[in-house]
Amino acid sequence: MVSIKLFGVREEDKPFIKQWAETHDVEVSLTNALLTNHTVDQVEGFDGVSVSQQLPLDEIVFKKLNQYGIKQIAQRSAGFDMYDLDLASKYDVIISNVPSYSPNSIAEYTVGQAINVVRHFNAVQRKTAEHDFRWEPSILSRSIKDLTVAVVGTGRIGSIVADIFAKGFGSKVVAYDVVENERLDGVVTYKDTLIEAVEEADIVTVHVPGGAETNYLFDENVFSHFKQDAVFVNCARGSVTDTKALLKYLDNGRLLGAALDTYEGEKGLYPSNQRNTDFQDDLLQQLIDREDVIVSPHIAFYTDAAVENLIVYALDATLDVIQTGDTELRVN
Repeated sequence: MVSIKLFGVREEDKPFIKQWAETHDVEVSLTNALLTNHTVDQVEGFDGVSVSQQLPLDEIVFKKLNQYGIKQIAQRSAGFDMYDLDLASKYDVIISNVPSYSPNSIAEYTVGQAINVVRHFNAVQRKTAEHDFRWEPSILSRSIKDLTVAVVGTGRIGSIVADIFAKGFGSKVVAYDVVENERLDGVVTYKDTLIEAVEEADIVTVHVPGGAETNYLFDENVFSHFKQDAVFVNCARGSVTDTKALLKYLDNGRLLGAALDTYEGEKGLYPSNQRNTDFQDDLLQQLIDREDVIVSPHIAFYTDAAVENLIVYALDATLDVIQTGDTELRVN
């Protein structure tokens, strides 16, 4: 019987793993530990490996996978920037990801968080908790219908966000992407540059992958071109945003607020329980402490549909490699 070792397994994953294993008559072994130098020997005797990895792997891990006959790491996420793909290829290890597991979940969360910032959600909650029920200018907001939204990155997720704002709320939607999405003809107006897109937008939402080309895409220069009282939303990758630059333009009043489901220093933090610890990330703490910022721990995707799809697609890819030597989800 084919056997697969799964690392980084959470409780909510287990029912979907069990169902998949029974359907495909595959033996599975689960651990909540991550794949590391210290745990890699657990793969001995298995035919395939699936992980939910956040941290880079040392060369010794790839070397041992090769020695144990493992041909693939099936990553249970869209992001794969934690992998050295050249190093993986050196040891004949295929890296696969799940490029699309629930774009609707992320798009819905993005729109909801944008609205929460526009409607001063944190301030309203604080006032209510203090039994201050007054209507006053500090929580006066704007109708989404009257706002212009800039969608940066119009792939699977960004295109749904554009649809929701344009068709659901009647907002004007502009967009920027290196490749225009023909499906959005009549829905968005594409701009030639990122600067042109953000200059006229009341809400700027980003949906691009991580990597060298998008690292600090939103830096001090770009934020300096934001419209007065604009809202910034990042439910994509933390590396896209220069957090210090964002804080500068929140402090000087250019931006009304921000919703951040990702953070540039999140690796090793999201997801983890930091209660009762000596929390050392001062930059993240600054974001958390602000009333004009809504921080969440990379949970935009986190629905039952997404969790199931991450399991099913990753394990399907693992089985493909075991049976055929390849998978259409490979990234190296």
